[in-house]
Amino acid sequence: MLRAISPATLFLLASGLAAHAGGDAALGKKVFNRCMACHEAASDRDKVGPHLLGVVGRKAGSAESFAGHYSQAMKDAGAAGLVWDEANLTEYLKAPRQKVPGNRMAFTGLTSDDDIANVIAYLKADPKP
Repeated sequence: MLRAISPATLFLLASGLAAHAGGDAALGKKVFNRCMACHEAASDRDKVGPHLLGVVGRKAGSAESFAGHYSQAMKDAGAAGLVWDEANLTEYLKAPRQKVPGNRMAFTGLTSDDDIANVIAYLKADPKP
């Protein structure tokens, strides 16, 4: 026997699916704490790695403030046309050394698809003070 689903239940289910599909920036900010030792996302300040402010849509290896510090592999990837869109960021965050062999990032990657989607949502969001 089929039971009717209330509108409230449908809303909650749809909201949960939308958050997963597009990621949740607030959760992504928490996951990004793992990256903060080397990267800044709320400002254009470089650390050990380049700042990630505005990284979504940016060509790999192209942050001018970090130009002299990129690995040759990252410079070559950018010169070959690698742009940090959602698909490329997803692959890179999952396995940085596979996506750009020879890059200098020591981080081995995120294992959770949810964490990756959430970090990307955070990187896409406007920085909050």
